[in-house]
Amino acid sequence: MDLMNLKDISPDQVIFWQWGPINVNATLVFTWIVMGLMVGGAWLVTRRIRPDTRMSRWQNLLEVVVDGMRRQIRDISQEDKPSYLYVVGTLFLFILVSNLLTVFPGWVAPTASLSTTAALAICAFVAVPVYGILDRGFLGYLRQYIRPTIFMLPFNVMGELSRTLALAVRLFGNIMSGMKIVAILLAIAPFIFPVLMHALGLLTGVIQAYIFAVLAMVYIASATRVQKAREQKEEQPNSGEENHNG
Repeated sequence: MDLMNLKDISPDQVIFWQWGPINVNATLVFTWIVMGLMVGGAWLVTRRIRPDTRMSRWQNLLEVVVDGMRRQIRDISQEDKPSYLYVVGTLFLFILVSNLLTVFPGWVAPTASLSTTAALAICAFVAVPVYGILDRGFLGYLRQYIRPTIFMLPFNVMGELSRTLALAVRLFGNIMSGMKIVAILLAIAPFIFPVLMHALGLLTGVIQAYIFAVLAMVYIASATRVQKAREQKEEQPNSGEENHNG
């Protein structure tokens, strides 16, 4: 089976280097390329950053992107915490760059590998309790798993795990299916339809990056703002009773 057929199955199957049980496959190589481009691009844009209006076009573009992500995060979480941007913004940009680079021949998005999408979903999964504990304390965060009764504990835990799995499978399925459709159309009609489908695939990649980031932010917000609102609602009747008794 040649290299292109292997990449059609999964970039995990393409091995560039192997030494005993250690191997470097196409997924790792493409992921490192995306990471290098993001780090190098950020350094090039910010090395001469200016606080005034006489900024470069690249700095202006970067500020527009960052400001747009901050507004989206603020609308979802109802909070303006820079720490949210570090995680959610990085996830969004990584997925976006990975998908947009498919315009180059031979490029296979790392997000077409289930191992990559699972890793991204695990990052979101870990971020949820981390932000929840930092915002509400360890016991305050764990208390949400036994609300409204302790019998809900296994169901709440399964809910956390299932939505992480859904994040990984949704992104993997959409990116992989788009690549397969383009490959099939290239074999059937190699001129017009593949171009349109490729453009549609790029649009799908952008949308999937946005959806993944939004869902990650929603899950993080559910561990902080939503649970905090529930506690406030529970405290209001108690405070009303105390005032009435007083």
